[in-house]
Amino acid sequence: MRVRHAAVGAGILLAGLVPFIGLTVPWVLPGTVNVVNSTGTLGVLALCFLFGGVSLGYDVLFGFAGLLSLGSVLFFGEGVYVFDVAMTHWGWSLGAALGVTGLVGLLSAIVLGAIALRVRGIAFSMVTLAFAQAFYYLVEDNPHGLTGGDTGLALSSSRLPGFLSGAVVDTRYVYWVALGFLVATYGVVYLVTESSVGHVWRALRDNDARLEVLGLRPFGYRLGAFVLSSLIASAGGVVYILLIGTAVPSAVASTTLTISVLVMVVLGGAGSRWGVVAGGFLYVYLQQYLLKVASEPAFANLPSVLRVPLSQPQFLLGAIFVLFVIFVPGGLAGALARWRTPRRGRREE
Repeated sequence: MRVRHAAVGAGILLAGLVPFIGLTVPWVLPGTVNVVNSTGTLGVLALCFLFGGVSLGYDVLFGFAGLLSLGSVLFFGEGVYVFDVAMTHWGWSLGAALGVTGLVGLLSAIVLGAIALRVRGIAFSMVTLAFAQAFYYLVEDNPHGLTGGDTGLALSSSRLPGFLSGAVVDTRYVYWVALGFLVATYGVVYLVTESSVGHVWRALRDNDARLEVLGLRPFGYRLGAFVLSSLIASAGGVVYILLIGTAVPSAVASTTLTISVLVMVVLGGAGSRWGVVAGGFLYVYLQQYLLKVASEPAFANLPSVLRVPLSQPQFLLGAIFVLFVIFVPGGLAGALARWRTPRRGRREE
């Protein structure tokens, strides 16, 4: 256990030092410039950390509590827009904007969770999807000119600290914010899922009838998982707007984002904390890297049978996901478990 903790600490330290590493690594980095600490590479890595944390929060609901929600994007978008509106339109300070974003996220998670959890199974998924769609059309309609509609709402940096102003020279600070979000999220999820509450969530996922026989009420535990997952999504929305600087409904409130996060969880292995983080990292990295590959001039001379698929990053990403599901069931965590089992057996023999 100590070795594992030391390895995790060393990995976090190494990730924190990346902005100081100026190595050139061709054909590996997803940024437009093949330098480790370039602005493009740091931006992509920050996105990887961000969605690693968001997918970990989603897995609290899906992988541990066994609830398939299609409305997590509502809370992610809520974090984006509440923070953006508070900073841009109302001119609030950073602390006040964070406070109101957290309060709105908490209250909406409790209320919407209490409503959605009155039903089970596919009905629960449809109710959460309906909430997400309602939020999408709300921000797209630009009520009172607050959200900017389809044109988006740029974050005003006048009330932000200088190191978070969004300037190119400050990319490393936003990178560290994203890394801090991932580390904090992982710590919270680890503590909760390893506690008695986490064991109850697993029991709910496997067979909730047993809990009712023992006298426990599943509703409260499900609501707790829903609220925690939603708060992590809201916090991820704040980090997103700090990183990207503009809120657009199609990017932060579309249910496509929820499906993408679900894909990240499946790639990594539902119910596995490190696997889910790795799945989020892999998905975002491949998405950005394939965009870079598609823009390579060298592919213009390839036959159409190769050039057309290579010019469609989403098609390639979808194909990779399908192959992954077929040949790597259980995701990255499942593949590692299958690889370690024979080795453990041989050592015992």
